[in-house]
Amino acid sequence: MPPKPVRASPTHFVCIPLAGPQLARSLAAFRTEVTNPSGFGVPPTAVRPLRTMHLTLGVMSLKDEGVEQASEVLKSLKLKEYLASARAGLTSTEEGLSITLKGLHAFQNAEKTSVLYAPPVDTEGILQRFCEQIKAAFQEAGLMAKEDRPLVLHATVVNTIYVKDGRGRRREKLMLDARDIVSSYDDYVWLEDMPLDKVTLCRMGAKKIEGTDDEAYEAVAEVGL
Repeated sequence: MPPKPVRASPTHFVCIPLAGPQLARSLAAFRTEVTNPSGFGVPPTAVRPLRTMHLTLGVMSLKDEGVEQASEVLKSLKLKEYLASARAGLTSTEEGLSITLKGLHAFQNAEKTSVLYAPPVDTEGILQRFCEQIKAAFQEAGLMAKEDRPLVLHATVVNTIYVKDGRGRRREKLMLDARDIVSSYDDYVWLEDMPLDKVTLCRMGAKKIEGTDDEAYEAVAEVGL
């Protein structure tokens, strides 16, 4: 049997940024509670910084010319048409699109997980259909791989891959028993009715923001709704 081809590491991703005053308050309160050693005891570096918070629509492995092409695809997206299509057949009269994040889930079994995320509230599936059209545009351009699995919209809140050892090196992946955390934050509202105003192409690898405890991804290009 021939060896499986090695996939190139992702270099960029398309996302909806989420940072704002609402999320700043809710994330700070969450961080204070879950990192308390007498409480849940989650390592502070496992909780993601505010400016890194986003909904990922897809990842890509790009070289210089690919970055230019991806930027062009992003800027050519007909977001208003996508939104109208996502709302087709519904009685909603809203013009824009807003996002609400509520609850806390684990990708794997909450008893042994390394990632916790906040899902968007999307009862009519409008946000899902809108985002799927954006992802499809990059797939059709040959920039993003087509996948058999569905797009799971999520904002990563905790990821233990960022927990380092005493020498500042990444340690073996830390697994959490997050059952109590997930249960405690089942109805937690991270942000409510935040207007979606742009879609962004970012470079992988969040960087420290000088003079703060925050981090952010470099935005290569963005398009407004």
